[in-house]
Amino acid sequence: MLLIATPSLLLPGVTSDVTQIVALVAIFAAALTIFEYASVYPGIVEFRNAPPFNRLRYAALLLIVFLISMVIRGETTPSALTALVTEFGTGIGRAIDFPYSPVRQIVLLLPEDTSAMHIDRVRTAAGISYFFSMLSLAVFYFFVRVKNWPLHRGPFNVWVNLPTFDPTTGGDVVQRLERDARFNIVVGFTMPFIIPAVLKAAESLFGQVTLDNPQSMVWIVAAWAFLPASLLMRGLAMGRIAALIERKRASAIRAREREGLAAA
Repeated sequence: MLLIATPSLLLPGVTSDVTQIVALVAIFAAALTIFEYASVYPGIVEFRNAPPFNRLRYAALLLIVFLISMVIRGETTPSALTALVTEFGTGIGRAIDFPYSPVRQIVLLLPEDTSAMHIDRVRTAAGISYFFSMLSLAVFYFFVRVKNWPLHRGPFNVWVNLPTFDPTTGGDVVQRLERDARFNIVVGFTMPFIIPAVLKAAESLFGQVTLDNPQSMVWIVAAWAFLPASLLMRGLAMGRIAALIERKRASAIRAREREGLAAA
């Protein structure tokens, strides 16, 4: 609820109709999360019992939405915090805004007559969003490589943590997990470049993307960077699970060989 309501709480000029819609969506999201995590059986949320996968994703998205909202809020209600966040985001946005970078692609998405102030706002928001999305990915990679995720908290239950993955549906489980991992990594890596290109190509159908509306800009820019990072994290996780299953198989084969039994 806090995540979904943050832009409405911080941004100026939010109407009562928008507030009611946001409150309804926030309540629905909170109820879904509570029912999902309170249930013993698997639902639709992956890696439910394998922290900090979902915790990192939630914290990253909440931080991105909050910081971008503070940047926009600082234009009408400046404070020491909004000035600090804006300066930080501006520095990151300018550092990442080089030719062919993801930030440059989303800046080029804006119409040619866009004001310099709005371009700076979008660049700052894109820099914040992309930086913290990649930071969450780096933290998760640290947990995988150093903290031995997901075994650092005990056995890993594939049935609960991968509810949409059916191990009995054709093909070797390890090969399917590795294929899914590679697919997620490739899509996650290319999505920040593909999304602006697709939106630019669809201007004749849907009109130009201006990102003038503050709430729309917050969610579009946040999703533009967070979804690819989330896919990259999922690819790393699926590859890790495949490696653990392969290791378990090799250990079982070695155990049978020590007992004098031939592998089937």
